[in-house]
Amino acid sequence: GKVALVTGAGEGIGRGTILTFAEEGAKVVVNDIVASKVENVADKARALGAEVLAIVADVTNADEVNGMVKEVISKVGRIDILVNNAYASGHKLFTQSIRADWEKPINVCLYGTLNCSRAVIEHMIERKYGKIISLISDAGRIGEPGLSVYAAAKAGILAFSRSLAKEVGRYNINVNCVSPGATNTERRIREHQAEWERATEEERQRIKKRDEAQLKLYPLGKLAEPEDVANMVVFLASEHARHITGQVISVDGGYIMIG
Repeated sequence: GKVALVTGAGEGIGRGTILTFAEEGAKVVVNDIVASKVENVADKARALGAEVLAIVADVTNADEVNGMVKEVISKVGRIDILVNNAYASGHKLFTQSIRADWEKPINVCLYGTLNCSRAVIEHMIERKYGKIISLISDAGRIGEPGLSVYAAAKAGILAFSRSLAKEVGRYNINVNCVSPGATNTERRIREHQAEWERATEEERQRIKKRDEAQLKLYPLGKLAEPEDVANMVVFLASEHARHITGQVISVDGGYIMIG
């Protein structure tokens, strides 16, 4: 099977992507900055019969990323697929933000993607094969109030991916993006539950109305599950998608419909 490295794989879409790759017979590399989460996902992938390598590394640190990639190549022999999934966000109006608020989403989302892509690209060029799939966000395609810097970082990933696709297509390397809308990740569920628990009864009524209004924005009438996004990532990493590069595909229940 192919060797797939997934960053930010400790939970959510990253976790779903690892397990979907494992089900498809790939060798998987589980990366996150939280060791306990890495091991938990690695154990689940092994239970599916996959060969697994678990590595704790910070994608914002180029030295750690380079070390991770060298370890994978040393132990497994190659990297066929890179999934740039690690992310960080924060909900705050731009007028209320300061530079310190901007650092994490830009460093994790944008620089993390640059660090990981740079670390694998020469290896892929040498082998004349590779798939790079980066997770962006519908916020990066159409904008979202309160997520301006996160949206900027995600839009940067899209522009980078399209440019890189043009640079490395000659080497049989496909570079694409997947753009989720709101997704029922563990993090989203935790944050929603915390908001609910500290809310007054009046606030809970507002939360219910907000959630109902949000669902009306999705033609399919529901939010995505991590596996919905993972399925698209795994498709783009497959030979079924060998003639697709420089593209972004939204997996969002129809929330946005733009070319």
